Amino acid sequence: MLDLEIFLLRSFVAVSRAGSISEAAQQIGRTQSAVSMQMQRLEDAVGQPVLRRTGAGVELTAAGIRMLSYAERILGAHDEAVAAISGTALHGAISIGCPEDYMTAFFPGLLRRFASLHGGIEIEVVCAGTVELRRLLQRRQIDLALLSVPEDADRAQIIRPESFVWVGNSPEPAIIGREVLPLALSAPGTLDHEAAIGAMDRVGRAYRIAFASNSLAGLLAVTRSGEAISVVTRAAVPPDLFVLQENLPALPDIGITLAYAALKPPPIVETFGEFIKSYLSDI
Repeated sequence: MLDLEIFLLRSFVAVSRAGSISEAAQQIGRTQSAVSMQMQRLEDAVGQPVLRRTGAGVELTAAGIRMLSYAERILGAHDEAVAAISGTALHGAISIGCPEDYMTAFFPGLLRRFASLHGGIEIEVVCAGTVELRRLLQRRQIDLALLSVPEDADRAQIIRPESFVWVGNSPEPAIIGREVLPLALSAPGTLDHEAAIGAMDRVGRAYRIAFASNSLAGLLAVTRSGEAISVVTRAAVPPDLFVLQENLPALPDIGITLAYAALKPPPIVETFGEFIKSYLSDI
């Protein structure tokens, strides 16, 4: 068996996360044909296919799934050794998933501060809801993710408490007095959607879903129009909108937790995760 070369493993991890050789090639600055040849060399080295070509791109074979775990550990140990022996700062690339409201509320300052401490680490941010982020973690398409969890979740896992709030375009929107209250909510199954309709049903308040979208910008745009009220996390309420309480049922608290794709994340991922925990607990 041939030795496993580090640059082949880096390309393999990039292809695994992107699900496409062409997309991975763009990310790592190589041509598609060069990355394809690298994947062939890796398969020759391990003696079996690690990728399966599909109509939409590529997916990992059973051997590829096992290989990914080893590749991440090898690269993590390699980068840690280089940094320790050379005395250089951490370097590499990290992909993190984050719901849009947390992105809006926390990430400008968080990323700016982290970059000032670890300028050699490149960060890719994927915006999606908690359900989709869990799938991306399971597929190892992202390294770590901020997730929303219900208020009754394990408190030891929560790095920051949050709460849902009703939001309108004025302190006392005229639509609050309507017999059937129009709501702008995320898709069914999301925590904010379930919190809103659960609160309404609990007090017997009539409502209709006037606008449904997983885009925070879209929900807030409808809210600004005055044609509906929405539910967002308190930290994500923009300065031109208002938190509403009068004549509306109470909404539950939630928590923010951090989850990793790997049981033993690479050093740079652990460093970023610990920084996130510290940052969110301090602001």
